[in-house]
Amino acid sequence: MDRAILPSIETPTLTKADLADLLFERLGLNKRESKDMVEAFFEIIHTSLVQGEDVKLSGFGNFQIRRKAPRPGRNPRTGEAIPIKARNVVTFHASHKLKAVVQGDIPAGDDFE
Repeated sequence: MDRAILPSIETPTLTKADLADLLFERLGLNKRESKDMVEAFFEIIHTSLVQGEDVKLSGFGNFQIRRKAPRPGRNPRTGEAIPIKARNVVTFHASHKLKAVVQGDIPAGDDFE
């Protein structure tokens, strides 16, 4: 995504509000529709991951749930051995296309704007 289109140059963070503003400006949706669309998008991703489903966004990347097995750990302050319970974690793997655009190997096309 071209940084010049972002509302704030001071911070590299893209927020939900920024996304809603971009939908408002580029697609002509009203502000409420833009905000609702962004919220719905993230709610769908959230719900899918909670249900254990992978989320694949073509040309962007994949969010996956990975099960981490229980393992021994250590308290870094005391050195005491502490068991770490099994847990689920979310991982993100960027697509090859996104990686290439971020590295500057290929120019950002309409896919990322």
